Amino acid sequence: MRPLLLALLLLPPASGGEREVHTSRVNARLLPLPAEEGVFHFVIFGDRTGGPADGVKVLEQAVRDTNLLGPDLVMTVGDLVQGYNATPAWLAQMVEYRAIMGTLRMPWYPVAGNHDIYWGGGTAPRGHHESDYERHFGPLWYRFEHKNAAFIALYSDEGDPKANRKGWGEGLNRMSGEQLSWLATTLGETKGCDHVFVFLHHPRWIAAHYPGSNWDEVHALLRGAGNVTAVFAGHIHRQRYEGKRDGIEYFTLAAVGAGMPFDVPGSGHLHHVDLVTVRKGGITIATIPVGQVIDPRTMTPEHLAEVDRVRAAAPEGAIVEIDAAGGASGVCVVTLANPSRVPIDATVALEARDEGWWVRPDHAHARIAGGEQQTFRFGYRRDRGGAVAGPDLVWQIDCAGPAGRIRFPQRERGAPLRLVGDLPLPEFPEDLSALLDGRTVWAEVDHDLCDLADGPLTLEAWVLPSALDGMRALAAKTEQSEYGLFMQEGVPRFLVWIGGGFAEAAAMRPLEVGRWHHVAGQFDGGSVSLHVDGRLVAGAKAAGARGRNRLPLVVGADPSPGGPPGRHFKGRIDEVRLSSVARYPGESFEPARRMAADEATELLLHLDGLAGPFAPDASGRGRHAVARGGLGCGK
Repeated sequence: MRPLLLALLLLPPASGGEREVHTSRVNARLLPLPAEEGVFHFVIFGDRTGGPADGVKVLEQAVRDTNLLGPDLVMTVGDLVQGYNATPAWLAQMVEYRAIMGTLRMPWYPVAGNHDIYWGGGTAPRGHHESDYERHFGPLWYRFEHKNAAFIALYSDEGDPKANRKGWGEGLNRMSGEQLSWLATTLGETKGCDHVFVFLHHPRWIAAHYPGSNWDEVHALLRGAGNVTAVFAGHIHRQRYEGKRDGIEYFTLAAVGAGMPFDVPGSGHLHHVDLVTVRKGGITIATIPVGQVIDPRTMTPEHLAEVDRVRAAAPEGAIVEIDAAGGASGVCVVTLANPSRVPIDATVALEARDEGWWVRPDHAHARIAGGEQQTFRFGYRRDRGGAVAGPDLVWQIDCAGPAGRIRFPQRERGAPLRLVGDLPLPEFPEDLSALLDGRTVWAEVDHDLCDLADGPLTLEAWVLPSALDGMRALAAKTEQSEYGLFMQEGVPRFLVWIGGGFAEAAAMRPLEVGRWHHVAGQFDGGSVSLHVDGRLVAGAKAAGARGRNRLPLVVGADPSPGGPPGRHFKGRIDEVRLSSVARYPGESFEPARRMAADEATELLLHLDGLAGPFAPDASGRGRHAVARGGLGCGK
């Protein structure tokens, strides 16, 4: 970007004269006000961040769509930049976002979200990115008026200023007395307005999501004002309408470029803008995705629960038996249950990825009533010899929704391969390791083979990363349960689901690209800890029962229920060991470059090579991993 353009983007606009944005914040970027004329419309943008990098393309399209709609102004509900970084990267993302939003033909107004504020990459300065945000976006809380309506932006990530902690755990979900005092004064100053609209990032009124929140205190102020019409939030990347509370409507928006499991209008998960039409006597709101208009009031908790049940439907079984030489013959039995109350239409197929397989039929259809299930059978055969890529189970489901047919994306996962007979263990060179491309390859051990009983555990591996960006899994079995080793922007993290939530031990520094590191996470029954290269780098108290699931243990990615894994690791992985004890009680040890099995070893993958489609297990328990996506071993 040219220096002059960058400088212009960073400069605050001139003061608006008699009409001005009101705030108790100082040294914040000045915000322009919209022109006052007649009955008006405004548009609201949901979260932009927390998803793929090309989410900015969705934002650009939303800006183009909004320019065609021609509202008076645009509001956001936060998460404007990817954040979780230091100031140089944050500034670059801010410039990108403001450049895109700068093509709007009407003023737009920011709201601070956690991605916009939280620091990443070492010790956070006081307030994390709060000063950066106020300098380049605007006040953390403020109000302005337009056509006898007041717009109030609140800040829901104050956290614990004394400890400089940000988050949404216990003790971090409260708004400060300073902000509440300002809000009370502001509501008093806007009593003559026809409407008051409130915007914030976190939907604090969903009590289960925000323990210890003081939203009831906030709501009491809003109720007492008597003219608050609606409150809007984001963060959860899903539409949700809570109805009216004391005459105030509560809406949560989904996304404009943020990450979601899919983009399906009518399911609550979609990229959209909300168009609000304001008249003195009331408002109307329309959700506008590409080519559709949806009433957000249909996104009730009851409807979303029904959609979730349909989406959760996934085939069970689908076991394919194969011998060590690659030969296979049998019948694959697949069962699909409909856990919802509405009928679903399903298509199921067992698709082979190499020419050595014969499968019949090539697909099957069924309509499955609510609460019922359907069984599908596929015959298969494969002659011995050659490289083996197991068949994939593929399915697609749709059902009726309030805005038309809800067609969920096609999903697929590798059919579980069950070894028939023994697996010869060839002699592989010990200096080989698994090669992962960060996109499509991984190894997995079926849940039935690695169902670790509740209690202590150690998960460890040698890793040589070639990319550190984003969230990447080294080895994981997580899905609101179980355990996993991850990297967040290259910083190692160990997670274990204990007593209803994740206990975490996270390092302070990232791993190095191109260097081998030993990473070990463990749970000893009373705490979680993380060792990197034999040194204790993090620990936290944690006690209780481990949450468990039926997902595979995945090496090089993070499992996903009913589909392929994500958060792929890029680089090389070697010597993955799962143990039923906490192996490393001290602060330091010398990690073995080649691990050995003992009585506590539940799984040991040397990853020196493959035997057919299997990465052999050296624990002696026969828990061989299945190579997926063309996984190979090399130097």
